[in-house]
Amino acid sequence: MRRPWDPESASAVFVLAALVFVGGAFAGGVFLGRATKGARTIVTAATATQPAASRVSPDVAQGAHDFVNFACAQCHGPNGRGGVSPDVPALSAASKLTAAELRVIIDHGLGESANPKKPYMPVWGGIISDHQINDLIAYIRADLPTVPAATPVQVPTDQGLQVEGQALYQRYGCVNCHGPNGLGGVPNPLSPDKTIPPLSGAAFFKEFDTDQKIMDVIRSGSVIGRPPIVSMPHWGGILSDQQLRALVAYIKTLKRG
Repeated sequence: MRRPWDPESASAVFVLAALVFVGGAFAGGVFLGRATKGARTIVTAATATQPAASRVSPDVAQGAHDFVNFACAQCHGPNGRGGVSPDVPALSAASKLTAAELRVIIDHGLGESANPKKPYMPVWGGIISDHQINDLIAYIRADLPTVPAATPVQVPTDQGLQVEGQALYQRYGCVNCHGPNGLGGVPNPLSPDKTIPPLSGAAFFKEFDTDQKIMDVIRSGSVIGRPPIVSMPHWGGILSDQQLRALVAYIKTLKRG
């Protein structure tokens, strides 16, 4: 079993990595990326300079898909270019970090674990495989190139809250930890039963018996007041109240028995 991560005893490497990440946040400046207008696709200078897909190795391509599937893009921006939250750095300088430095950050998370109004990067060690971490590192160290089809799930906002919430559940990576349809079962080696709890079933809906309670736990996560081991991050500062209401509407459609 891994020892809980203690922010007080962070290594010099981790501190260096954090400083570089924060520096990237200030240096990132204007958000660069891809935008759409009508049926046209507008490609900015940032995406125009990305390596062509044919030049990207399989591990880098897989890392791009993992970057999307684990919702890294939802906080660090498409291709890690930032622009989502002033509290989450762009990854423009991260390609200069060593593989070991990047692994420390991915394994142990980063951010203000005690402040639910600030986003907190999840602790991915014990949740995603070493192979996936290696692919993410390869993608970041390749300067986060554009990879076709490595794009977040589109979220419809005109088909009702439940449909919107189901798409958000995929887009923000909830499915990676709580499982399809909130059934749980994903390993968490440091929890009492060694798994991440489900978002369905009688026990969940008994504990979270109001919309507000569900919104509160999504917003504040489960790392408040304790070391950020393999715990749910708080989404405060990233998800809007509208998105929280949509997620709650979807969760309430899940199996209750």
